[in-house]
Amino acid sequence: MRVGQGYDIHPLREGRPLILGGITIPHSQGLDGHSDADALTHAVCDAILGALGEGDLGTRYPSNNPEYKNLSSLVMLQSVTRTLTEKGYRLVNLDTIILAQVPKLAPYMKVMQESLARVLQVAPSQVNVKVKSGEGIGMIGRAEGIATMAICLIECIEPL
Repeated sequence: MRVGQGYDIHPLREGRPLILGGITIPHSQGLDGHSDADALTHAVCDAILGALGEGDLGTRYPSNNPEYKNLSSLVMLQSVTRTLTEKGYRLVNLDTIILAQVPKLAPYMKVMQESLARVLQVAPSQVNVKVKSGEGIGMIGRAEGIATMAICLIECIEPL
């Protein structure tokens, strides 16, 4: 068994869609970034890559490469999931937290959970999505951005 953790943060800005867990969420601002800036999926990818000892998402998909401009983070997660399988591991469970003052994300937690589970090829019960507000404190509390955290447990299914 191995554990990995991931973290991501992006500023909010006008003119971008808000995408979290592969789901487009209605809001006046979206997350700014080179790809689709899906901070939740980025944290999930980093958690899995960390558990595998495979570096981080920024190394695989550098922001200075124009090929990855506006790339769907679900495509990145599909690639990370392939690596997980190729290395002989499977996801036991994934726990995530979205830190956001706005918008209210509770109505979207289940659909984000299902979206991530589908790409990870696991049951939705193996994926947990939680949302916490910034309580008016700091960058998150001032609604300047959204941060995410993820932790996963993987287990070897094929002897290496």
